[in-house]
Amino acid sequence: MPIAVWELREQLLHNNPEFQKLAEQHNLYEAQLDRLAKDPYLSGETIRELTDLKKLKLRVKDEMERIVAQYAREVKQS
Repeated sequence: MPIAVWELREQLLHNNPEFQKLAEQHNLYEAQLDRLAKDPYLSGETIRELTDLKKLKLRVKDEMERIVAQYAREVKQS
């Protein structure tokens, strides 16, 4: 029976230091985005910062998904 993706993520969060670090970075970027987005008047600098943070967050998420896919292949083979 295949393991659900959320179960794989949970296992990685508990057992994979690289995945843990990426998850922490993702959460940090999310918190920074939330903080910046609360300002009703965004300056050009803030908009650039939001854009940069969104790109960083997406890169981290992509890397996390790569690790999940790799782990899923390893689990399937064993």
